[in-house]
Amino acid sequence: MFDMRVVGGVVVTPQGRARLNIGVRNGSISYVGPELPESRKSVDADGLMVLPGGVDTHVHLMDPSATDREDFPTGTRAAAQAGVTSIIEHTHAGPVRTVKDLEDKREHLRGRSNVDFGLAAHAWPGYTEHVRELWQAGIAFFKVFTCTTHGVPGHTAANLLTHLTAAADVGAPNLIHCEDESLTESAETILKNADRADNGILPEWRNRSAEVIATAVVSALTRRCNAEVTIAHVSHPEVLRYIEAERARGARLSAEGCPQYFLLREEEIHEHGSLRKFTPPARARHGRDEDKMWEALRDGKLSFISSDHAPSTLQQKGCGSIWETQFGLPGIDTTFPALINAVAEEQLAWEDLATVYAEAPARKYGLWPRKGAIRPGFDADLALIDPTEEWTLSNDDVASKAGWSPYSGRTFKGRVVKTVLRGEVIAEDGKARDALTGVWLAGGGMREVGIK
Repeated sequence: MFDMRVVGGVVVTPQGRARLNIGVRNGSISYVGPELPESRKSVDADGLMVLPGGVDTHVHLMDPSATDREDFPTGTRAAAQAGVTSIIEHTHAGPVRTVKDLEDKREHLRGRSNVDFGLAAHAWPGYTEHVRELWQAGIAFFKVFTCTTHGVPGHTAANLLTHLTAAADVGAPNLIHCEDESLTESAETILKNADRADNGILPEWRNRSAEVIATAVVSALTRRCNAEVTIAHVSHPEVLRYIEAERARGARLSAEGCPQYFLLREEEIHEHGSLRKFTPPARARHGRDEDKMWEALRDGKLSFISSDHAPSTLQQKGCGSIWETQFGLPGIDTTFPALINAVAEEQLAWEDLATVYAEAPARKYGLWPRKGAIRPGFDADLALIDPTEEWTLSNDDVASKAGWSPYSGRTFKGRVVKTVLRGEVIAEDGKARDALTGVWLAGGGMREVGIK
């Protein structure tokens, strides 16, 4: 007797899709196949696509620091409604630099999450001695900056070499934000000396050369240190060429994509200003750029997708000049919808979606073999999708504290209608149940030292 069964849906894996039934026992998948298992509860998935719950590994929920922008209960409610069942979170306003920081944050977050979550630490110049103990305490990865952003100091090449060597020694992965600080500082000085404060300063300030140069340096150091690195939020196909070159030489490099680099255009900054202020900024200038990004995602040059959810409210985005307002966009509400719509537009296949927003990120950051697949033994984390529903996003649909989306007004085809976390329905028909049953997911280093 199963606790729950999901009946009649088209189950999607990276290898294919088939109409199958799922049996769940004690929160885990116990059966996937054609038989109709006997169970206490039944979910009718007829006409629906059944995918692994989304695994979003680049999320900023600001808790317990800048909670006026976002907190865990609200941000994870948005995740649940969107079909996301696991996240990896880090906030720059309250960085995790030591084991005590991590323990304090874990304690604060107890009973505050609607989905399961891992936590990342910040690599901080001068804190290299904390790398091993943070990894063994259960962090998912180290977030590293090459330029000072959000109050987090950037790493010089020398500092980065030190950190990557320490991380490689213990096997810890890294997510690196690539913008060369000397180039962004020089551009900022030139623009301010010219009394520029128009919206167009953003792509000139956080320019493509800064991203390309930093990516080239980071990629080379990754190979030389034999480190494991993901280049965060790759903005343009040109950036990928430098990653591919070092991959061909043996570097253990992944490349993260985010929807804003597929769906937003560079020119939009002129009209929307701070509502398009994120960094690296949107680089796409025409449909060819976007088509190349989708192609890179399909063929694996881009390894997986994350939201880089970094919200501010409309009021917060409206305070101060383009220089002063916060970087970042809300994204946890809309990443799964954007990917589902890409399937409808034939930019992706359903199998691609199961790879780039579930299996690949779960494997990269040690959530596998618990998360990221519909297989016996995995957590029963599912997103049930109506592939036929067409809907137009409005700001009212956004559950994040931000209360707005850069995609408001867009029509999407396909919608998550039910989200299941460890065998329990946590969202249905666009509304989360606020069960707050999410648990912390220990990273690979804690499991390596034998702690569950």
